[in-house]
Parts: sequence; C-alpha cells; structure tokens
Amino acid sequence: MNIGFIGLGNMGAPMAANLAAAGHQVTGFDTVAPCPDGVAQADSATHAAEGAEIVITMLPNGAILRAVADEVLPAMAPGAVLLDCSTVDVASARDVATKAENAGIYALDAPVSGGTGGATAGTLTFMVGGPDAAFATAKPLFDIMGQKAVHCGPAGNGQAAKICNNMILGVTMIATCEAFALADKLGLDRQAMFDVVSTSSGQSWSMNTYCPAPGIGPTSPADNDYKPGFAADLMLKDLRLSQEAAEAVDADTPMGAAARDLYARFVEIEDGAGRDFSAMLPRFEGRRREK
Repeated sequence: MNIGFIGLGNMGAPMAANLAAAGHQVTGFDTVAPCPDGVAQADSATHAAEGAEIVITMLPNGAILRAVADEVLPAMAPGAVLLDCSTVDVASARDVATKAENAGIYALDAPVSGGTGGATAGTLTFMVGGPDAAFATAKPLFDIMGQKAVHCGPAGNGQAAKICNNMILGVTMIATCEAFALADKLGLDRQAMFDVVSTSSGQSWSMNTYCPAPGIGPTSPADNDYKPGFAADLMLKDLRLSQEAAEAVDADTPMGAAARDLYARFVEIEDGAGRDFSAMLPRFEGRRREK
C-alpha cells in the first residue's frame, strides 16, 4: 500500500519503520522527529497524505488531531482511510470521523496498548472504532504493527475501550502498590505475598505481569529503577481522558477519579514525572496513613 504516516515520535517511528520493512511505500512527516530508515520524508502533512490509500496518525492530543485532520482530509482521495492511532478524547475521535465521512473518506480511531517496546517489536494491540469496510482495509497493517486488533464498534469506540482499559490499569496498579506497602509494614515477605496473590483472587496484570516490586515476578520497570515502560505522565493523561468522558456521559467512576487525583499529585507535585507508573510503590513505602 501507499501509506502516509504523520507523527514519528517514540511510538510512530517504529510503527512506520515496520510497515516500510514489510514492503509498503511509506511517506512520513513530523514537525520535529526525522523519518526512520525506509520511510520517505515529506515536507508537510499534506504532502504525506497526497495519493495515500491510508494515512496513519500518531499524535499527542485531540486538538492536534483535529488540526491535522483539517489539513490532510482535503488532500486525501475519496475512499481512502484516515487511521488515527493516537490516544485522544472520544469527542475528538468522533468529530474527526464525521468530518472524514462528509469528505467521502473512511476514519478509524485505533489507539494502542503495548508501549514503545510493542511498537518496535510489532506486538501492539489495537482497539478500533469505525466502519467495517475500513477495518478490513487496515487489517493487514494491524497485523504488521501488532499482534491483535479488536473492532470495538462505530467511531469513538476504540478510544472508549482504551480509556476504560487504562482506568482499570491505573486503579489496579495503585491497589497493588498499596498492598505491597501494607504487607511491608505487617512484616509479610514480598515474595510470599506475590506467591499468594498471583495465584489467588487478587491477581491482576499489575501483579502478575508488571509487578511493581523489584526482584519479584517477571522482569519489569521496577527492576530498572522504574525507568518508564509506561510513564506515569501518560497514565495521568489517560485517567484524565477517562474522567472527562465520564463527566460527558454522567457516569459514576469514583475509583477512576481517585486514581486520576493520585497520579496528578504523583506527577505534578511529587517525583513521579518521567518515572514508570508502577513507581507508585516507592511513593507508598515511606508514607503514613493520612488523617
């Protein structure tokens, strides 16, 4: 396929490189980052989109997505697909999809899970919203960039799935870190706690796969001084998106709101900026119960 790729940061660059390595013709554009090997350099987003069967975007937020969509949609041919892999608010995803439909272009919102490691290895999971026909067109590309793509329904549902998933992740990571800190103060060995919880009703991805305690369970960022696999800053972004969505549809999400507030304090007031989101454990280790 002839692919335009806009947004070549830590996630977009390896995704574009994997598509080029698989034999696709990829033309890329980023306002700052250079194109990776195998990707032709465009001098604008419009140039990258011209003649492309699929235009992929990987952008920081909904406002930038809307601006880029306004720029590239007029340059895209009717029947082409705008495939956005950013994590943005549901309203922006649905607004872009409406604009695309009015221009005769298909739109998919397809945020990812798997981080930079998954982007490099081609093992991302895509949560996809949009038309069946567009999903079928993009499916071969999902198979190159990732290991799984789930069609979640109409426009915006990919973003909805992502923020619901990461709200669960944020809440369970906090609970896991709290439990380890409590176990320490109760004199319970961390390995013993892991051996019990990882095979009992308290098990979760945060415990079993991404354990926040160094030296316990599979290797995780905790074993690398909490250098980010998934940064606390990004978890805060996703939790804020989840609460914006909850407010928009009048959903009661008190645990999600509490997780947002804790990560906001961790990132913006304490020392969490630039650290992995599992660094909540050392945060709790030295703390006492608030009165």
